[in-house]
Amino acid sequence: METARATIKGLSLILSAALISYALVASVTEFQSFHRVVEVKGLAEREVKADTAIWPLQVARAGNSQSVVFEELETDITAVRTFMLAKGFSADEISISAPSVLDKLAERWAGGEDVGFRYTGTQSLTIYTDQVDRVRSVRQQLSELGKQGVSLSGTSYENVVEYHFNDLNAIKPSMIDESAQNARQVAQRFADHSGSKLGKIRNANQGQFSITDRDFNTPHLKIVRVVSTVEYQLVD
Repeated sequence: METARATIKGLSLILSAALISYALVASVTEFQSFHRVVEVKGLAEREVKADTAIWPLQVARAGNSQSVVFEELETDITAVRTFMLAKGFSADEISISAPSVLDKLAERWAGGEDVGFRYTGTQSLTIYTDQVDRVRSVRQQLSELGKQGVSLSGTSYENVVEYHFNDLNAIKPSMIDESAQNARQVAQRFADHSGSKLGKIRNANQGQFSITDRDFNTPHLKIVRVVSTVEYQLVD
């Protein structure tokens, strides 16, 4: 009787150990399967044309009479405004800043030295417009102002035209779809090479959109990019 009980007890222990081992193996297999994932990135890119231009222009004058410098600045800035209106820009697109005149002898660094013209002055006019092509065209015609005696102050950084693309929301949905589709295609290739099937998405992250100039010479053309990161599960 005791021998039978011992035998049954031994068989129970063996069976329990077998069940535990099976459960552990199944758990490990399931764990490994769950962690068979591939993380991929999908790029979507568009070339777009800027829809807004900000064009600052600055006139400059110098002289030994403050009042004359102010008068010349007023004459020049009025000529620039008239020129821009004649070229097709509206009054609402043009803004003019207050003139700024510097008295060099009033500056501490002057020290009684010969400063040439005592007064130097500048005044700015800025065009904010959606007429991007017109801006690019009229920029090539600024020599007409020079022929009128208008003194534009060089090509300083402050006078560079800024081009912007503001209609991003119109292309966002299609670009997100494209980046996600490109990511899936990459993931599918990984699955094919590993002899697996592409499973469900475990995690997805839409990157930020970036807008950059296409190149240095064509700042009115922009490249819009977005990269989506997607994590897929691989299944047998």
